[in-house]
Amino acid sequence: MIAGPRAVAIAATTVLAGASVGGPAFAQDTTELAKQLSNPVAALISVPLQLNHDRDLGVTRTGDKWTLNVQPVVPIALNRDWNLISRTVVPIATQSGVVPGGGRQSGLGDVVQSLFLSPNAPGPGGWIWGAGPVFLLPTATDDALGAGRWGAGPTVVVLRQTQGWTYGALANHLWSVGGGSRPDVDATFLQPFVSYTTRDALTVALNTESTYDWERRRWSVPINLTAAQVTKIGGQLVSLGAGIRYWAESPEGGPQGWGLRLSVTLLFPR
Repeated sequence: MIAGPRAVAIAATTVLAGASVGGPAFAQDTTELAKQLSNPVAALISVPLQLNHDRDLGVTRTGDKWTLNVQPVVPIALNRDWNLISRTVVPIATQSGVVPGGGRQSGLGDVVQSLFLSPNAPGPGGWIWGAGPVFLLPTATDDALGAGRWGAGPTVVVLRQTQGWTYGALANHLWSVGGGSRPDVDATFLQPFVSYTTRDALTVALNTESTYDWERRRWSVPINLTAAQVTKIGGQLVSLGAGIRYWAESPEGGPQGWGLRLSVTLLFPR
C-alpha cells in the first residue's frame, strides 16, 4: 500500500525544494538542461532511472508491482544537420499476487529500443520532430514479465518548446515478427505530454502513457503528474523527480487506482 497522493506530493515538494541549490549562473545552465530533458530527441546524453509502483493487480485485485525502467538516451551526430537519437527502455520488475497461484515473479522484462532521426535545429514555427523504427526484444526472464515475441514498427515524436512550456506527443506501433507460441503483438502506444520549466530548473509535467492492444481490443491509460529538479550532487548533474499516477483505464487484471513514480536521471551534457 502506497501513501496517498497528497502525502506523496508534499514529500516530493520537500525533496525537490531541498535539491535546488547554486547561484544564478548555475541556475541558468540547469534550466537549459531541464528544458532539454523535456525534449525526447534533444542532443543530450542521459540515463534516467524511473521507478514505478502499481497496485490492485490480478483477478483478486491484491497484487502489486514495482518496475525500475533503465532508459539510456544517446544522441549520435550524423552531420551538422541531422542527429540519430537512441532511446532504450530496460524494465526490471518484481510483482506478487498478479498471476493466479504463481506467487512472486522478479527479473528482466522485454527491452524496447527506439531510434529517432531528427533535424539538429527546429523547423518552421519552432516545431521539433523525430521519426524512425522501434523494436521489441523478448528479453524477459519470466513469461509473466514479457510478451515473449520479437516485434518491430514505426515511432514518431513531435513537440514545441516556448517560454518554458513543452508540449507534444510521442507515438509508436509494434507488430510481432516471426512465429511463436505466445500471442501476437499488435499494440499502439500514445504519449501526449505537456510540461513547464521554471527559471530554477524545476519541471512540472503531465502526460499519459496509453497503450491500445488491437489483439484484445483494450486500453491501458495511466495518467502521470510529476515534478523534477535539476541539480548537482557530488559533481554529477542529476534530475531528481517524484510524482503520482492514476489508472484511468486498465485491462482485466491490470493495475487500478493510484500509483507512485520516482526518478533519478544522470546527465552528461557535451
